[in-house]
Amino acid sequence: MPELLAARTRATIASVDRPFAADEQRVRRRHEQLRGFALATAILILTVAAHPSGAHSDRIAIVGSSTVYPFSAAVAEHFARSGPFPTPVVRATSTAEGFKLFCSGVGDETPDVNNASRRISDGEREKCSKNGARKIAEIRIGYDSLILATNLKVDTFNVTLEQLWRAAAAVVPIQGRITSNPYKTWSDIDPRLPARPIHLIGPAAGHGTRDAFVELVMEPSCRNALAVSSVDVAPSASTCVEVRKDGAWTDVDNAELTLGKLASNLDAIGILTFSYLEQFKNRIHAATVNGIAPSRATIPSGEYPLSRPLFIYVKEAHLKTTTGLADYATEFLSFCAAGAHGYLPDEGLVPLPSPELLEQRAVVARLQR
Repeated sequence: MPELLAARTRATIASVDRPFAADEQRVRRRHEQLRGFALATAILILTVAAHPSGAHSDRIAIVGSSTVYPFSAAVAEHFARSGPFPTPVVRATSTAEGFKLFCSGVGDETPDVNNASRRISDGEREKCSKNGARKIAEIRIGYDSLILATNLKVDTFNVTLEQLWRAAAAVVPIQGRITSNPYKTWSDIDPRLPARPIHLIGPAAGHGTRDAFVELVMEPSCRNALAVSSVDVAPSASTCVEVRKDGAWTDVDNAELTLGKLASNLDAIGILTFSYLEQFKNRIHAATVNGIAPSRATIPSGEYPLSRPLFIYVKEAHLKTTTGLADYATEFLSFCAAGAHGYLPDEGLVPLPSPELLEQRAVVARLQR
């Protein structure tokens, strides 16, 4: 118990250092507010550690996607301010790492909620079940999308999913052979594209945004290309998922680093999420993909091809042992939070269309029973 509570203390303090929005003054103000909260939380947790209370937990523990993190943290703040519950401890890891922690078992040593920028995999669900977390509520909270961001000082251009895959892939089929990616400029891929060096800055492996890039861009485009190419050998399992390592792709661990690299390299294209486009309109703009621009209309409709739903997963075994867990999920899907004019769209979340929001609210209502 003390080890878990200490870990939660460190997680709370670590979460302070992640910005919530583009406005630097607003970031500093919230930074100071959260530092004060983190100190109070540390004192409270140390007190609880000295007087263990059995299996019951008075503070919700949340891990997972850095994309969902600002939305989850905003809900945690509103949740504590408007009710009798302490502020949940929100830790930004990655979707995969979050599921690893979330599915490690049940009880006060494990998280109550995992934020996810993709749906749970069959393997992750199997691990959860094997470790006792057999009932998990999947709650869709809204939408986001990948964007191809460039510095405002340079023009954007349209790319197709296949062109984007050919720019990013470690290997591509050419004249019946699978070969190391030879493309140095975008015009090497298609003469109609600009003669700019290919330099993609994308999320490192393990991040939900990287998983989404593989799922939405790499795998389908690769399979389509292989289907029409008479390759001389069977592709390996990694053929369609590996990004190039010749300097044309740069892994980053957080989006803030991507923004910095876009500011210093005008040829670079950063793979970010739509929320950053809304927050940093004075610094970046986005390319169209398959002729469609990302927007609050094209993302939930699926018209923009790089759109994706966002989720929270709630461990149902903890509903009776973690104070306020069902209420936190209810706040997340409230009209004040997730509605079209709620505070989460102000943070950059693309809200669910009304029929979907009502559907997900019904999922949350079941947790209250």
